Amino acid sequence: TEIIKAFGGDVNKETFELSKEYFFWISLGIPFYMFAQGVNPIIRSNGKPEKALFVLLSGAIANIILDPIFIFVFKMGMMGAAVATVAGQIISALLSIIFTIKMKTMSLDRSSFVIKWNKTKRILSLGFSSFLTQISVVLSMAAVLNMLKIYGAKDPVFSLPLYAHIPVAVVGIVMKLFQIVISMSIGLAAGSIPIVAYNNGAGKKERVIEIMKKLMFIELLLGLISSTILISGKDILIQIFGGNGESEYYRAFAEKAITYFLSLLILSTFNKGATIFLQATGDAKSASVLSLIREIVMGVGLPIILSRLFGLEGLLWFMPIGDLITAFFSVYYLRQTKRRIGMKDIALI
Repeated sequence: TEIIKAFGGDVNKETFELSKEYFFWISLGIPFYMFAQGVNPIIRSNGKPEKALFVLLSGAIANIILDPIFIFVFKMGMMGAAVATVAGQIISALLSIIFTIKMKTMSLDRSSFVIKWNKTKRILSLGFSSFLTQISVVLSMAAVLNMLKIYGAKDPVFSLPLYAHIPVAVVGIVMKLFQIVISMSIGLAAGSIPIVAYNNGAGKKERVIEIMKKLMFIELLLGLISSTILISGKDILIQIFGGNGESEYYRAFAEKAITYFLSLLILSTFNKGATIFLQATGDAKSASVLSLIREIVMGVGLPIILSRLFGLEGLLWFMPIGDLITAFFSVYYLRQTKRRIGMKDIALI
């Protein structure tokens, strides 16, 4: 209950009850989700990226197929949506076990499960920026959704019980769209990690810089294309996510949220790519600092400050402003990386 309240799920009684129902069932899938996500990079690093992709896609496709079946055919409602998600996670976990057992380049025995502290420290230091990013996203969503609840209650329209759910519902959907694009950005950057690490370790500094330049270009291109498609197609997106059955206030707020939130996706993907690239070069400190700046300072601090200054309108600007400021730090750390590996004669950006 307290967790749901922390994320603004108690904006009204109906939302709160649906949130409790979904939260209970989705919690059952956490062990399966964590296992599949943890093993997936191992399968990919074993030289089988197609199998790693198959594991994730199988769970996602199963979720998509089972959602309408459980929700509409079996009349399970919110519980059906959660159970479909958990079913997809179980499928991914089972496939992960099968592919792990069948790995040929490495085998598991009892010694594989003994913790080696010298290696563990290195793994934790390199993984800390990813952990920081993930936990920060949760904190950022909590801050945003709570500010929406607080300042929505002060709005002349959204303070009315009939429309109270609109800000939280709309921003929740838009942030999901944002996460879809960021997931693609992470996939591109994560795919370069073994290549960057290998060339960096082999002393092939020119290749490391070349990979960085190509990765940053692709990240920028992804952000630009995604932003153009999502903003130009916002009317279709609003219809897909239930806008037809909602009031004019829902549509108006959704149009603003999509336009403001996603206007600088080009920098969102650039920043994400920069963070993962720094991590791939072994610069855990810079990667962690960059994650801290974007996800905590900009992701938590900005929503609180902007909402207090400008209300709901200001809150919708936190994403592009945060990415703009973070981009300066990203460029700085990438330039530092170029100097660190001794490539002074090659232009970075």
